[in-house]
Amino acid sequence: MNKDNFALIMAGGVGSRFWPVSRTEHPKQFIDFFGVGKTLIQSTYERFLRICPPENIFIVTNEIYIELIKKQLPELSDNQILAEPIMRNTAPCIAYGSMKIAELNPNATIVVAPSDHTIADQDGFVAAIDEALAAASSNDCLITLGIKPSRPDTGYGYIQYVDNTLASDPKIHKVKLFTEKPNLDLAKSFIQSGDFLWNAGIFIWSAKSINNAFRKHLPDMFDIFQAGQSVYNTIDEGGFIGDAYQQCTNISIDFAIMEKADNVYVLPTDFGWSDLGTWASIYDMAEKDYVGNAVIPSEQVIMFDSSNCMVNVPHEKLVILQGLHDYIVVESNNTLLICPRAEEQSVKKIVADVKSRFGTKFI
Repeated sequence: MNKDNFALIMAGGVGSRFWPVSRTEHPKQFIDFFGVGKTLIQSTYERFLRICPPENIFIVTNEIYIELIKKQLPELSDNQILAEPIMRNTAPCIAYGSMKIAELNPNATIVVAPSDHTIADQDGFVAAIDEALAAASSNDCLITLGIKPSRPDTGYGYIQYVDNTLASDPKIHKVKLFTEKPNLDLAKSFIQSGDFLWNAGIFIWSAKSINNAFRKHLPDMFDIFQAGQSVYNTIDEGGFIGDAYQQCTNISIDFAIMEKADNVYVLPTDFGWSDLGTWASIYDMAEKDYVGNAVIPSEQVIMFDSSNCMVNVPHEKLVILQGLHDYIVVESNNTLLICPRAEEQSVKKIVADVKSRFGTKFI
């Protein structure tokens, strides 16, 4: 296994679209949604054990989740857990992680990935990451993985690519355009064109290339984290980061770097990817009965004349549903949510309304 390969797993989100199961104090990356005995972050960590030495896997998260990570991934050293004092989107956490890793190994090649994705084809995922890491180690480029779209999904960002490819790998194409979540008509035109991919939010680059990109496109943030060179991987790192984050703007890596840099490439892939962004994505991946009900867990749930429902309730509770079709039924933390599947995008607004009415008690 290549000692220069590193992984930076982002695990700081709150997953509000999975409320009430996902809450601020215990968000979705720490939950076993499918009853397989592993949480999303544990599954992500295990995938990267096939790509990087275990000591080269780093988790960046909000400091309030440090104990959760230590409990779920006890094999990590304290130095492998990067604690963010406040949420500032993906650009600061990637700048922090990349510069910390560069201090350990200036020749590092890094894959950056969210902690809450699911992958059906594990071998295909590993092969794609290995291919991208090899290309990034020998080229000054920023690579992202693009997923071949199976439908005109309006919940994903899209990447348009051109015929130009890396000289060292003809599978890796130059990126022409990033597009945020489109409307349905635009998404359909993307699918028909054949040169658009879903944006998986998985990035591969050398430490040198990404740090140079920060220097060029986000110099203020580069200077903030560059000032910590002498304290990374020491006992003084935490104090420095606490001050550094107070100076950072809230900005995504896509907007700050990927949409501006001229050395961005994409590797088209197809390994059964889902970002688990909503209850619909859980429903799509879960096992279903003969009338389309996905029930997790299913021991004490009885369905009468009900179909195409997504049900997630405590395993000790007896639940009977009669005459319910195309609904989400979710209970957790003394909270019950019943919502039409077609209106699941309203969950985020529901959470905001609950917070305004009851404070953080149920959030």
